[in-house]
Order: sequence, then structure tokens, then C-alpha cells
Amino acid sequence: MLHTVPQVKRHTFTTSEYDAMTLAGVFGEDDRLELIEGEILEMSPIGSDHAGIVNRLTWLLIQRLGARAIVATQNPIRIGEHSEPQPDVVVAKFRKDFYRNSHPTPSDVLLVVEIADTTLAIDRDVKVPLYASAGIAEVWLINLEASSIEIYCKPEGGLYREKRIARGGEMLTLSAFSNVALNVMEILNV
Repeated sequence: MLHTVPQVKRHTFTTSEYDAMTLAGVFGEDDRLELIEGEILEMSPIGSDHAGIVNRLTWLLIQRLGARAIVATQNPIRIGEHSEPQPDVVVAKFRKDFYRNSHPTPSDVLLVVEIADTTLAIDRDVKVPLYASAGIAEVWLINLEASSIEIYCKPEGGLYREKRIARGGEMLTLSAFSNVALNVMEILNV
């Protein structure tokens, strides 16, 4: 006997609904959530290695960029009506209000950095394509297990036209700031 699975209607949330739920206290203060393509996803806990790389990269970027851009850690960016991811690090265009009046949107974002240990598949297969579809110019995916950094740039048609993997002592230059370079080893602190 065949069993048919009833069709379940899923509700996809908008960023406005998600923000309203957050303000209303629907989620706990310590809940680690992201809105991706209308679905509320629970993010993995952050281990000390992951946190240390976020801190180190943030420190390096602030040193190198100074007042030319805003470096944010684990803050939301608004991508369309159904996505509000919280990348590990974002370099955004400088704005006098420091994005107090609204989250950065893809046109504000110069670089997104995701740091992956247990989240590599989601970061690579879900979030990187989301950033490409939004037209975010450059994404770095730091793969802690492989001690490498995947660089994605030149979004076109929902995909990144260029991808390369940097390891060891290779230098990375930010597309938006050609005079800002970082060594893979100094980012990974190895």
C-alpha cells in the first residue's frame, strides 16, 4: 500500500517579519539565528578557534582600512525581502551613521567573510550562492580544517565568475582596496 505524504505548506518569512519577531522577543537574546531565503536557520555555536580568527581578521582589517570603511562582526546584512544573514565579518562602505538606521545592503557591502569549521557545506553551498545572487562583489570563505581561504569574486548571473584558493604565505588583496593586502598566514595565525 502506497502512503502519500501530505503537502505541507511552508511559510517563508520576510525580513520585516523576522525583525518584528526579534523586537517582540520571540527569540531568546542568546539565540543564534539567520534568515536565509525566508527560512529561520539556527547557526552553529562558535568555538574558540572560529572566534579567534574573527577577532584577528577584524583587528587586521581595522588596522589596514582605518576610516575608509566599516568593519562589522556577526551583524546582519539585508539581502532582498527574504534574507538577513549574519556573516562573520563584513567590510562595508563608510557611512556616518555606522548603519544605525538600517542594515547594510548588497550595494553597501565590499567584502563578506565566512569562517567555516562545522559549517563549510552551508557556507559554500547556501551562503556563497546567496551572496553571488545579491551581487556582493567579493566573498572570502575561510576553511579552518584545510587552513585555506576560498576567494569568490566577480558575481554575474547568480554565480561568481572567479574562484581561487589561497594557502600558506599567499597574499590576499581586497578588490575594493587594491592597496590593502593580507597574508593568509597572518589571518590564520599560523
